[in-house]
Amino acid sequence: MYKGHRIIIFLVVFLAIVLTPLFVNLGHVDAVPTPSLDTPQIDNMASKQCVESTEFMRAEHMQMLDTWRTEAVRDGAVSYTSSTGQVYEVSLQNGCLECHSNRSEFCDSCHNYVGVDPNCWDCHTDLKDVTGP
Repeated sequence: MYKGHRIIIFLVVFLAIVLTPLFVNLGHVDAVPTPSLDTPQIDNMASKQCVESTEFMRAEHMQMLDTWRTEAVRDGAVSYTSSTGQVYEVSLQNGCLECHSNRSEFCDSCHNYVGVDPNCWDCHTDLKDVTGP
């Protein structure tokens, strides 16, 4: 093998550099957040039922909100009929955020955990959630 020792040294250095993040984070797992449902609006509800089931909302809420936005803006659809037959207003601000008014404990805790920055907050921002000067 022509200059085999150099190739082996290069491979060892390359693997050390590539695998360093894995070894540094080995055993350091953050606890999965539990979104807080402790809001006055939810506490005052007789039936604590969301637009869809908890499992559906955990897995599909972003696709649902994206569909709502598209249908509301392009088609003028302002209502959503859930799988239970109940009709809801298609609105993040006046729908979802009415019950889930604790954005930092509910929305941001999971979004930060998975490392996503949804563009919802570009338009749907409550002034009390904005930090800065």
